[in-house]
Amino acid sequence: MERKRFSWGVVLGLALLGFSRSVGWALNKGLSFPLLSSYTQSAFIKGTILALEGIIGLLIPPLLGYYSDTLKSKHGRRRPFIMIGGILAGVAALMIYTAYALGVPLAGFALTLAFFYFSMHLYTAQFRALMPDTIESGERGKASGVITLLEWAGNLFLFGLAGFLIAKAVAETGEAEGIKALAQTPYLKIPFIVTAAFLIGAALFVYFIVKEPKAPEIEEDESLIGYLKSIVENKDFLKFYAAQTLWWMSFEFIAIFLYGILAFILHGSATEENVKAVTSLGLYLMALFNITVLLGALPGGIIYDKLGRRLSIILGGIIFALPQLWGWFIRTQTEIVIALGLAGIGWGILMAASYPVIGDLLTHYEKEAFTGRYYGFFEATRSLPVLLAGTIGGAIVDLAGENYRILFPIGALLVLLAMPMIWRMKNLEPGEQS
Repeated sequence: MERKRFSWGVVLGLALLGFSRSVGWALNKGLSFPLLSSYTQSAFIKGTILALEGIIGLLIPPLLGYYSDTLKSKHGRRRPFIMIGGILAGVAALMIYTAYALGVPLAGFALTLAFFYFSMHLYTAQFRALMPDTIESGERGKASGVITLLEWAGNLFLFGLAGFLIAKAVAETGEAEGIKALAQTPYLKIPFIVTAAFLIGAALFVYFIVKEPKAPEIEEDESLIGYLKSIVENKDFLKFYAAQTLWWMSFEFIAIFLYGILAFILHGSATEENVKAVTSLGLYLMALFNITVLLGALPGGIIYDKLGRRLSIILGGIIFALPQLWGWFIRTQTEIVIALGLAGIGWGILMAASYPVIGDLLTHYEKEAFTGRYYGFFEATRSLPVLLAGTIGGAIVDLAGENYRILFPIGALLVLLAMPMIWRMKNLEPGEQS
C-alpha cells in the first residue's frame, strides 16, 4: 500500500473528526436518558431504546467497512462515507431536539434516536480505518494518543456545555430539576445546534482537506462471509475482539445508567424526580471522567509504542476495573467523584492502547488493504456492548429491586475477564511469531 510520511496535519484532521463524533455521542449519553425519563421510569425500557445504538452499530460498520475497502472512486474509499454520514448525523441531531420539543410519542422519539445512531454509524468504520491507512505501524501509538485525546475532549466539551446551560436555566427559572429547567428555556436547543455544526463541519473538512493514499490493488479479496470466517479462525483477532466487547460492556453499564446510579446512591431510588435532580451533577461527573481520560490518553499511546502492547492494555484495564470494585461500597458524592476520576485515567490508557491493535495485526498478517472491514468489526465489538449493557443491565437492575449499584462489581468482573485474553495473544508485540 502507498504510504505518506507521518503528517501531523492528517492526524489533527482525524482528531477533529473524532472530536465532532464524540460531541455527537456525548449528546446522546448526556441528554437521552433524562429526556427518556420524561416518558417512562422503567430502566429496561430506557435501556432497550438506548440499546438501538448497539443493534445498528453491530450491523452497519462491518458491512460498510467491507464495501469501503473495495470502493473505486476518485474521491477515495473512506471520504464519501464520512461526508454523507456526517451531514446526515448533523441533521439527525437537530431532529432529536425537534421531536422532543414537539412532544412526539415515545415511539417517535425512539425512532428519531435510531436515525441518529444509523447516521453516525454510516462512517464509523471509515473514520477508524483512515488512521492505519495513512500512518505507519511504528507511529500509530503516537497518532492514537492524539486522536483519543481529541475524541474525549469532545465528550468533555459537550458535557461541560450542557452542565453550564442547565445551571443557567436553573438560576433563571428557579426549577430544582435540571432537565426540567433546561426544557423551560431556549437553552435546550443549543447543545443540539452545536453538535450538528461540529458533525457537518468536521465531515466536510476531512472530505476536502485530508487526502487518502492511493487505494491498493486487492489481488485476493475476501468475500463478506470469508472475512467474517477469518476472524473466527484467527485467534489473535478473535481474542482481541472478545476482550474489547467485555471492557466496552463494562463501560456502557456505567455510561448508560449513570443517572440511575447517582439517583440510587444519593437519593435512595431512581424515580423520574430523582433522576432529573441529578442531571446536572451527572453531566459534571461525565466531564470530570473525560478530563481524567485525557490525562491517561497520551501516556497510553506512548506506552503502546515504547513499553509494549500487552503492558499498556492490561495496565489501563486494571486501573479502570479497581474503582468499580470499590463502587459497591460507595455511599457519598465525594466517593463517586474519586472513583470516576481514577477510572477515567485507566480508560484513557486502555483506549489509546487498544485503538492501533487491529491496524498492527493487519500489518503483521499482510492484510493492510482490509482496514475498513476489520475496523468495521472493531466497531461492532464496541456497539454490541451497548446492546447487551442496555438490555441486560436494565434487566439486572430491575431484578435487583432497582439497585443500580450492582452494575459496578459486574462491570469490574467483565474487565478483569478480558485481560487474560490480551495476555494470550500470540502476535501482539512486534517481532512475535505464530
